[in-house]
Amino acid sequence: MTASRPVVFVTRKLPDAVEDRLRRDYEPRLNRDDRVYGPDQLIEGARGAIAILTCATDPWPAPQIQRLPDEVRALATFSVGVEHIDLGAARARGITVTNTPDVLTEATADIAMLCLLGAARRAFEAEALIRTGRWAGWRPTQLLGLELAGAVLGIVGMGRIGQAVARRARGFGMHIHYCNRRRLPPEVEQGAWFHHTLASLLPQARFLSLHCPAGPETHQLINRETLELLPRGAVLVNTARGSLIDDEAVLDALASGQLFAAGFDVYAGEPNLHPGYRTRRNCFLLPHLGSATIETRNAMGFRCLDNLDAVLAGRAAPDARN
Repeated sequence: MTASRPVVFVTRKLPDAVEDRLRRDYEPRLNRDDRVYGPDQLIEGARGAIAILTCATDPWPAPQIQRLPDEVRALATFSVGVEHIDLGAARARGITVTNTPDVLTEATADIAMLCLLGAARRAFEAEALIRTGRWAGWRPTQLLGLELAGAVLGIVGMGRIGQAVARRARGFGMHIHYCNRRRLPPEVEQGAWFHHTLASLLPQARFLSLHCPAGPETHQLINRETLELLPRGAVLVNTARGSLIDDEAVLDALASGQLFAAGFDVYAGEPNLHPGYRTRRNCFLLPHLGSATIETRNAMGFRCLDNLDAVLAGRAAPDARN
């Protein structure tokens, strides 16, 4: 029987406010158990649906997109990144792909600062002392960390999130240096020092925060060679994509002291991060929490639905990527 409203296949459990709007405007096919669907389950769930609300945990390579039913007109991803979707294959099928830009900038910048502070001030080790009952009281040399004030923060990728991190870091008295595809206008740069190359930036950066997209050009951007360019005892922060770093090289740098500490929210192959990180005391690790606030996750869902509303009404999607 044909549904009275358009069927939307939703691949993961979404915030209540988003699912409420889905029920109001569509006939949603929800994932109540929040299971990660396999390739065959994704295709089966899409049968009879006019659109799919997907997530970064769902890979959509060309062969998978080619299997989609003919009635699918839109693929709205609950993420900024679209590297899990073959945009060309979707375009060839006449499927509009949309993402959720702008809405997660502030929340992700907050997490970047949390990772920076957690790594610099040895927060994991400090909390472990309390939770395991091993804290014997204050000592003058206990868990000495690094100060942010007066230090250089190097930012790789000065887009919206990089700029938001720079604003926060200035409040801690840090000096901002950055490497970007192009130099920002002076009113946006706000006194930050521009570097044309990573090789120029890294020797200046006691702290380094990654905010560039994943792709062939940035794959393992941070590797043995680039790590050696950092000042000894630097702090590395990654809230962008796990593929930006060579895990083995970073672990060796953490062991040798080339890196004082690292603060990560994203990992290659997540949730199966490199096991070496789990045993390093100088790693502050979070489980991909960048956009994990109520306000931001709601806004991401609403952005997906705004795009679906447009596509299904025959209008151009505000955030079309293909």
